[in-house]
Amino acid sequence: MLPFLLLLFIAVPIAELAVIIQVGEQIGVWWTIAILIADSILGSLLMRSQGRIAWRRFNEALQRGRPPAREVLDGVLVIFGGALLLTPGFITDIFGLVFLIPPTRALVRALLVRRFADRMIVAARSRAGAGTNWPPRATGRPGDVDGTAVDVDADHLPRGTA
Repeated sequence: MLPFLLLLFIAVPIAELAVIIQVGEQIGVWWTIAILIADSILGSLLMRSQGRIAWRRFNEALQRGRPPAREVLDGVLVIFGGALLLTPGFITDIFGLVFLIPPTRALVRALLVRRFADRMIVAARSRAGAGTNWPPRATGRPGDVDGTAVDVDADHLPRGTA
């Protein structure tokens, strides 16, 4: 983790400065500054609109009784994308746009789910078991739990739980 943080906090700013200097030499200092300001404004507007869409979809998923996992991940990517676009620099702007534009955000989301799905399931199981009897008599193999499944008719649940 330490090498990643060193790369993030040292190499990225140096690379950003190098790119800004190169762009400034090509188009001029004032145009470079104007582009950086414009993309920060555009980024904040895009983050606001995409954030509202993600929030609306989150609420719709909750109203339908569906776990809003996709919507939460979209919200996180929108926040990171907006933060990257507000950060001065062209490299972070590219990544910010990738996180904010819906088609590319869907690709990033799919990559993240594929990469971290196993870890998320294990973490969810370990947290669910903290202080409770869940999972009952786990055998040690992921996904293999002894227990009983019960079908529940939503009409017989207390009001507000279905």
